[in-house]
Amino acid sequence: MAEALTDAELDFLRSILDLAREGDTARLAEAVDGGVPVNLTSGAGDSLLILAAYHDHPESVRALLDRGADTARVNDRGQTALGAAVFRRSTESVTALLAAGADPALGGRSALDIARFFDLPDMLELLTADRG
Repeated sequence: MAEALTDAELDFLRSILDLAREGDTARLAEAVDGGVPVNLTSGAGDSLLILAAYHDHPESVRALLDRGADTARVNDRGQTALGAAVFRRSTESVTALLAAGADPALGGRSALDIARFFDLPDMLELLTADRG
């Protein structure tokens, strides 16, 4: 059985999640390069990538993708980083996530579902464009 994390360790991990929310790309990349898991996830299932995408930080999204972030992570609400980027109408993040292999149909609230529900034709066009 694994040991419980100390309060200091939990605070540190929360601060890393905050870096993704805030778009502090340099410090986020430094933390991941220093050993923080690139797929670190909050208690609600939000990965660093989902948080960066949801808070519309394309530079952080790209940095996490460059470090191997998993585009197929789904949070506890059925959302992916791609869905978050579509919701925020971030062409840069959507394009980067698609180039990294993100699946527009993945999740209970997929990126395609979000584009259709919120009537985002520009996002739907990006998601359905032939990338072959």
